[in-house]
Amino acid sequence: MGRLKVILALLIALAAIAGGPVFAQEVAPPEAPDAIEAAAEAAVADGGLTRRIVQMFLLVTVLSLAPGIAMMVTCLPFMLIVLSILRQGVGLQQAPPNMLIVSVAIFLTYFVMEPVFTEAWAAGVAPLLNGEITEQAAFVEMMQPFRIFMEARVDPGAVDILEDARAVETAAAADGMTPLSLLVPAFVLSEIQHAFQIGFIVLLPFLVIDLLVASILMAMGMMMVPPAVVSLPFKVAFFVLTNGWVAVSGALVRGYS
Repeated sequence: MGRLKVILALLIALAAIAGGPVFAQEVAPPEAPDAIEAAAEAAVADGGLTRRIVQMFLLVTVLSLAPGIAMMVTCLPFMLIVLSILRQGVGLQQAPPNMLIVSVAIFLTYFVMEPVFTEAWAAGVAPLLNGEITEQAAFVEMMQPFRIFMEARVDPGAVDILEDARAVETAAAADGMTPLSLLVPAFVLSEIQHAFQIGFIVLLPFLVIDLLVASILMAMGMMMVPPAVVSLPFKVAFFVLTNGWVAVSGALVRGYS
């Protein structure tokens, strides 16, 4: 206990000696340079500071909504649904895992949507960053490539059904195209419909294998053996021999070309 008191006393003495000159000096108030004040006033006067704040707010908003935007205006839902149905058709519940399915769908989506992304960046984002156009004009120019992509894939029946479901008539866009409030949900519903149509075609070969195995087991009197367990190796072998993942992925990509 005595040693501890001595050590504490020495530490207090050293702190007092070291801090004495510092606290003895008078702290002079900082002087703001005139150049900084002039630059701040010029930024506020020209509206540059406000524009940067708005751009930062829009950037944070877009980043927070990026997953939803990717699901709504790209072909990602189509890719995800078809690949998930394909996995179910093979009979493998967790192979490939969900993370791998999502990753493959994302990169296939990027492969398909890369020309649209490039055109949207060149038409809207780059001029906005250079200060050539306003935020509203940049949004219109950036969405134009996505509009063209969605118009080419949307089902007219879905647009008509959604338009009839509205109590108020939807006004057409300035360029005569379908407004985004109607085009985006119609596009998503159309992509889901197309994905289930392709999924039905993908499931047919595996359904045939299941029926053949079930018939053979029934003829052999092996009614207690689950057909799904016996048919799984045959479905996997069929899928591997036909190079199924590459063939299906290539067909999905070619459907957008």
